[in-house]
Amino acid sequence: MSQKQLNRLDVVNKAIAGFLSVSEAALALGLSERQIKRLKKEVKDSGAAAIIHKNSIKKPSNAINDEIIKKILFLKSSHPYIEANFSHFKDLLAEKGIQISYSALYRILTSYGFKSPKTRRRFKPHRRRSRKKQAGLLLQIDATPFSWFSGKAKYALHGAIDDATGQITALYLCKNECLLGYFEMLRRVVDKFGLPQSLYSDRHSIFRSPTADKVSIEDQLAGISSNDTQFGRALRELNINIIYARSPQAKGRIERLWGTLQSRLPIEFKLRNIDSVDKANEFLLEYPDMFNTRFAVAPQDVQSCFRPLPDGLNTDYCLCSKESRILDYGGVFSYYNKSFQVSESNISNLLPPKAKILVLTSPTFGIKAQYKNYIFDVVRHVKPRKASAKDIVSKQPRKPNIPSPDHPWRHYDKDVQAILAKLSQEGYV
Repeated sequence: MSQKQLNRLDVVNKAIAGFLSVSEAALALGLSERQIKRLKKEVKDSGAAAIIHKNSIKKPSNAINDEIIKKILFLKSSHPYIEANFSHFKDLLAEKGIQISYSALYRILTSYGFKSPKTRRRFKPHRRRSRKKQAGLLLQIDATPFSWFSGKAKYALHGAIDDATGQITALYLCKNECLLGYFEMLRRVVDKFGLPQSLYSDRHSIFRSPTADKVSIEDQLAGISSNDTQFGRALRELNINIIYARSPQAKGRIERLWGTLQSRLPIEFKLRNIDSVDKANEFLLEYPDMFNTRFAVAPQDVQSCFRPLPDGLNTDYCLCSKESRILDYGGVFSYYNKSFQVSESNISNLLPPKAKILVLTSPTFGIKAQYKNYIFDVVRHVKPRKASAKDIVSKQPRKPNIPSPDHPWRHYDKDVQAILAKLSQEGYV
């Protein structure tokens, strides 16, 4: 019995013994005289048990079934659910048809000794920036290295989150934070939503030239500026503005997103037996919709600011590496110590001798040449040389260097593969 029930029993016993009148007992317990008379009769008949409320010994009709509690505890004890935080575990239970509130789940798990692996840090007060009013006005972009699969290897997850709605617009996984990861992430944004108005990023050299801070005010007034990075050039071609943050807190929305995904995604990968980057990127095409259903909010203005792609604009020729070269009189140019020639076509006669072209490089299409708004295919050009004595001697033919079947550049020749690999090491692709 509780202390309150013990006090009530003591007053009722005194009223039964005649030490207190019914009115005095009612005043002491804050009850009516009718209730005191009822309690006196029940205590005389049943003893001290009459003080206890009858419903307190009955299980509530809306109580959670014992079988469901056993199933919840069994799942939480098994792998990989044991690694999920309580909020994520609640969502995973809903996928199995078990609907339960967070407070009830928290009470059950903590009563059996479970602790959430996601602890809260001490709150730091800061001024909160208001959300943008329309979707597509501002996307926060970033990448985070993390061990997403079982093991110690870390991979960089590139992502974008809409500032107005808090919904993930795209995710892409790479070995390291690189230009290719951001290009593929932006490609997924454009394919699904359209062109955003602006991007909000940190001051990484992928987004901003390291020499930008060295340009003086006098140079800026004279019209002298630092060169665009490959990513900045692509945004200029797509007419997307970019804003540089000066601290991680400034783009706190995507920084908080990484904490959520680092807690949830590894478990989602284990549940689906995903253990490679290719499988993960395939799953990351559909995962944002699952995440947004749970966490996204409605914008203040329902009118979206995402823009459709202009007619005739190919994103493949924007989201790639571009470098300038000069053609010789035979339409040949040098690129990374290799010679290439523009393929013959019905528009190849538009190329004048000594023309300044752009060399486009991407794992999507290999190597191409661009002159003004025209795109040309290129082929490997090998200059003939005189045969030497070593060439005359017969040799055992070498085994060709064939890339593995799952290599993304397997359909290109060896020279193009070497250039793409070198560009990849430099962070271009």
